[in-house]
Amino acid sequence: MSAQRPLSPHLQVYRLPLTGLISISHRITGIFLTLGLFLFVLLLFAMARGEAAYASVQSALDFWLFQCLLWGFIYALWFHVCHGIRHLIWDVGKTFDRATLNRYAAYELAASLLLTFATFLAW
Repeated sequence: MSAQRPLSPHLQVYRLPLTGLISISHRITGIFLTLGLFLFVLLLFAMARGEAAYASVQSALDFWLFQCLLWGFIYALWFHVCHGIRHLIWDVGKTFDRATLNRYAAYELAASLLLTFATFLAW
C-alpha cells in the first residue's frame, strides 16, 4: 500500500447521512431510556416506603435540572417509538430507496417533536 493513501475518510471529510445520524440517535435514546428507568424505579421504591420518602423524592424531582431530564426522557421515548414504527415499515420490505429513507427520517424527527410537544400541552 502507498503511504500517501488515507486508510478511511476522516471526520472532516466524511459527512454522515441523516439516516446514520437517526440510527445513532436511536441507540443513544435507548441508553437514555434505560437510565430514566432507574429513576422511575427509584420513584416506585419511594412510593412503597411511604408518604415521607415519596415527598422527598418528589421535591428533588421538582428541581429544574430533573425537569429537563424528564422532558428529555419523554422525547427519547417518543423518538424511540417513532423509530420502532419505521423499523416495522422496513420489515415489510418497503421504503429502502435513498429519497424515501431521508424523507421518513425527517418525518420521524418531526413526529417525535410533535408528540413531545403534545405531551407537554397535555401535562
